[in-house]
Amino acid sequence: MELKIRKARKEDAQATVPLIMEAIGDISMQMTGETEERAITKEFVHLFSRTDNRHSYLHTYVAEMEGKVAGALVFYTSEQAVTLDANLEKYLSNKKGTSIKIDRETLPGEWYIDTVVVDPTYRGHGIGTKLLTHAEQLVKNASGGKLSLNVETEKEAAIRLYNRLGFVTVCPWTIIGEPFHHMVKTVDVD
Repeated sequence: MELKIRKARKEDAQATVPLIMEAIGDISMQMTGETEERAITKEFVHLFSRTDNRHSYLHTYVAEMEGKVAGALVFYTSEQAVTLDANLEKYLSNKKGTSIKIDRETLPGEWYIDTVVVDPTYRGHGIGTKLLTHAEQLVKNASGGKLSLNVETEKEAAIRLYNRLGFVTVCPWTIIGEPFHHMVKTVDVD
């Protein structure tokens, strides 16, 4: 089966949003201001179609296999995160009528893997690794730098994968009150 990684398009929302929601779990409530799954999904589809927030199609890559979305990578710089999250905070605050604060997920100067996820149907084909390698190549193409991600402390298999790919834990992190490891890989230009 041939795998193709490409920039996401607005029309990828229906296939991509449920994957992102699965990957980020309860964080999806914070990112949408909703608590019911149908409302979260609807709001995520709306945010994916916009251009001004971290879950926009503009910051998403899809892994396509057999003409279907098999996985997704949400990826941006820490500098972009500041603006993207400020936009999302403003949008959610206006929507809810109360001040909303999005937890910071990256350190200054990093390229950030917000989400990497593979559809259960396509797991076991190395798609997650290929998406992570794609992110690394994007950093290389931009003169190198630090590539980072956060992983829940109990996701031991994911931590082993990230370690195998050269990521090291640099500090503990907290997102919506939950413990994470902040992992970084330095990407040099060849």
